[in-house]
Amino acid sequence: MFQSYEWNRLAAQYFAGREQPFVVFCEDDNGFALVPAAIADGGGRIVLLGESLFDYRDVLAEGDPDTLTRAWQKLAELCLPLSVLNLRGVETSRRWANFSPIDFCHAPGILRRDTSSEVIERGHRRLGRFSRRLERAGACFRRYDGSASTLVREIYRKKSQQFHGAGNNVFADERRIDFMISAAAQDPNACEIFTHETETCLVAALVTFRDRGVRRFYTVYHDPAWAKASPGQVLIYEVTRNSLDEGLDCDYMTGEQSHKMRLATLLVPLYRVDLSAEQLRTAVFEQVTVSQIAA
Repeated sequence: MFQSYEWNRLAAQYFAGREQPFVVFCEDDNGFALVPAAIADGGGRIVLLGESLFDYRDVLAEGDPDTLTRAWQKLAELCLPLSVLNLRGVETSRRWANFSPIDFCHAPGILRRDTSSEVIERGHRRLGRFSRRLERAGACFRRYDGSASTLVREIYRKKSQQFHGAGNNVFADERRIDFMISAAAQDPNACEIFTHETETCLVAALVTFRDRGVRRFYTVYHDPAWAKASPGQVLIYEVTRNSLDEGLDCDYMTGEQSHKMRLATLLVPLYRVDLSAEQLRTAVFEQVTVSQIAA
């Protein structure tokens, strides 16, 4: 979904003041290539669109690889360094081999072919007990779609308050909250929000997106007053079981936090690219040379 037109258009719109779009598209009879680039740091660095809200990055290309090389040449002409986070998976990193990707972290997840909701339930009976305890305490399990904009705003504002003063408080920025509201609402059926809530309290919330056959667990929140009941972990557990029953894989997204690792059955490697302006030009030149030799 992070390579979709809709998400990239929103990112270009909402974050143009801090990441000026510089999207390069090349096409000929043999193929096409699109690099959804932007200029960040006041004109000092090339990045890919998405600011800090896109978990996975990549270019789009098909056919003759020379088409992608010409797109990168246009960016190399800017004489700026390149920084790209979160290239997802080994195959993606191979497509970026000339740019020397390095290990960054992992994205935990579950493939439905490897397990079932019954196996998850048997393996995590403690979370099942916590789930029933929450229900007895009056915290009902509910499900909404992406049109619930008021709820989305409440979740991200509470998420911001939860990490108030922390250096990694992504949603302290109101612009990012506005982006998430728009991203959820643009295709309400693709965004699903799960909660445990009482009549007066949002105990826990999980914002997810359906991305083909995968449910991506994008944001989890829990009320600190309910921390002893582990409501965020319980919600991930419940939604994981539901997802497997619905025939969906589960992607817990970037980072190996304990609440993800407790359930995960696989780890997808993520990579990053950091090149100086000179290194970028050299990498692009090497691609051109290889193409000329092949021809």
